[in-house]
Amino acid sequence: MRLLTLLCFGWCGVAAAKPLNVVFILADDLGYGELGCYGQEKIRTPHLDRLAREGTRFTRHYTGAPVCAPARCMLMTGKHGGHAEIRGNRQAKLSFPEFDEGQHPISAEAVTMAEVFRKAGYRTGAIGKWGLGPVGSTGDPNKQGFDLFYGYNCQAVAHSFYPRFIWRNDERIEINKKPVPGHAKQPEGEVVLDKWIGEQYTPDLMRAEAVRFIEEKKDGPFFLYLAFIEPHVAMHPPAERVAMFPTEWDEKAYRGEAGYLPHPRPRAAYAAMISDLDGHVGAVRAALEKAGVLDETLIVFTSDNGTTHPGGKGTEFHIGGCDARFFNSTAGLRGYKGSLYEGGIRVPMIARLPGKVKAGVVSDVRGFFPDWFPTLCAATGVEAPEGLDGANLWPVMCGEAEAVERETPMLWVYPEYGGQAAVMLENDVKVVRQGLATRKPGGWEVYDLTKDPGEKKDLAGERPEAVARAVEILKREMSENAMFPLSLDGK
Repeated sequence: MRLLTLLCFGWCGVAAAKPLNVVFILADDLGYGELGCYGQEKIRTPHLDRLAREGTRFTRHYTGAPVCAPARCMLMTGKHGGHAEIRGNRQAKLSFPEFDEGQHPISAEAVTMAEVFRKAGYRTGAIGKWGLGPVGSTGDPNKQGFDLFYGYNCQAVAHSFYPRFIWRNDERIEINKKPVPGHAKQPEGEVVLDKWIGEQYTPDLMRAEAVRFIEEKKDGPFFLYLAFIEPHVAMHPPAERVAMFPTEWDEKAYRGEAGYLPHPRPRAAYAAMISDLDGHVGAVRAALEKAGVLDETLIVFTSDNGTTHPGGKGTEFHIGGCDARFFNSTAGLRGYKGSLYEGGIRVPMIARLPGKVKAGVVSDVRGFFPDWFPTLCAATGVEAPEGLDGANLWPVMCGEAEAVERETPMLWVYPEYGGQAAVMLENDVKVVRQGLATRKPGGWEVYDLTKDPGEKKDLAGERPEAVARAVEILKREMSENAMFPLSLDGK
């Protein structure tokens, strides 16, 4: 297969003169409506908007899970929530006390897309947030196919944008002698921005590392996974970036009452983080152009889940000081991060490759994270392994097909946030159930997303056959998982 890869019969069946590079950019907790090209009116995102003009913008793309670690597992392994090894944000130390950071590791037997690309002759890099196993564990990114890992191994450490250490492969590098914690409260007194600013802002370091990787690997082929951490809270971007946004936005400081750090101008800070994310995309595009490989590189941009959820009683803010209502972050969709309603799992997705991915097109074809493994293999001509749950989106992305050939419907199995499951049936009928990890699970709910994208009208009473079909699919597709158990019947 290596010879096939070098010949690269991957661009929709046409032999390419040079193997195709891949840059996969993953935002963290970016809401469906938080980019200009998806209707955002308050935050400018010119680089991502340009990417959308030069490529195809997808309006019906979904993550594999509504929180970080399982979404990344499903992305990397091509498995849906019923088969994925990682189905929640479990900390590694609960099962492996020898580790003081990191999430529960994927196994040595797991096959990631990075492993497949590296075996096919690709140089592979992961920059940003990993979350699939500590350094030294079976989930170590260097053991899962990446030549280079740079950034945060642990999601909890990534709550601070000024940590003491980040990782370069198995080396822990000190970047802030006086680190800033990711969590604090200030019930009284003036909230001062400078109190929560450190020496080196990690997103800037990761952006520079991404540019360096492209410069060094431009002779390719390369697979670069950029898991940037914005706009996940805590919010503490540099002061000059916060100052770019109107002072009148923020009449009230955030005091940390809904977790993470206080901020005197929470709306401006959140906007600055999304603006920074947009700048990262612009820098990556510019680096590809400077290296002479921009049009030989498939660029994909998406988010791991929706924007963060409300902070609970006693605060008008969402977790970490986010104001999702002010920014219309879900664009009218129901639910937030942690939920299998549309606002938690429907995410922005843009793809660019001139001559193959159609420019200036908006597509409503459905896809989700497990699809990326077979899709990227098809795009590059790399042989995909057997047993993937995802479908190949590449013919649709190239404009050669109007629908995705899918053996198994898109589905979600998520044991946290009360325990949830969902199935996307034919004709845009979605079946959802909440509370499966509780003693009193909710009933099955049915929504016709064609007529009701905001999931306001439950049709379960009118569509019992949809519920029966969803239950049949889930029972067939849910394998046992001792670390992340879930029963369709509740506790």
